Amino acid sequence: MRALALALLLAATSACADEAVWVCFNYGCATEQEVNFSEAQLSWIHEMLEAATTAERERRWLALAVGQLYAWAGKQSPIWRDRGGNYADDGMPGTMDCIDHSTTTTRLLRVLERRGWLRYHRVLEPVWRRKMLILQHESALIEELPGEEAQSFNVGEAEGSKMQPQRFVVDSWFVDNGRPAVLLPLTEWLKWGGPSV
Repeated sequence: MRALALALLLAATSACADEAVWVCFNYGCATEQEVNFSEAQLSWIHEMLEAATTAERERRWLALAVGQLYAWAGKQSPIWRDRGGNYADDGMPGTMDCIDHSTTTTRLLRVLERRGWLRYHRVLEPVWRRKMLILQHESALIEELPGEEAQSFNVGEAEGSKMQPQRFVVDSWFVDNGRPAVLLPLTEWLKWGGPSV
């Protein structure tokens, strides 16, 4: 009887330790599905991010971490079918547009932030870029935290001489499911920078 109670307690504890995240797909967040990441998976991500000793290195590890989280989510949902951009998807269920990606990536980044694993960045709300009225694109956004890395700050035009923290998009829309996200300075991304898809 004690063994059964202990087994149930351990099962309940490990179930509570998992992290649930809702992923969006089928364009415009038309469909959402909950996926779960185990503590073992999240520990692997934590160890990766712990290796970052600078903001630049944290961004490199974040690109890999986001890709890996998407790969694990693809084992539990149809997003494994998603290909970079919108045109290589063939209209299959589980494919994602930039709204699906920016929403899901922001949710994934918030998990890392909430756990205290982002030491050099904070997560912001998604950002839009527009060209004319028909070309629009959305991405997740992070901002470098103030600190010792003075070279990562730039002078804000509207702020005069005040230093503004640098912002970066974390754009998983450019890549196939499970591939590292594209991280670009916001200023470059706003000028329609990024891979051609």
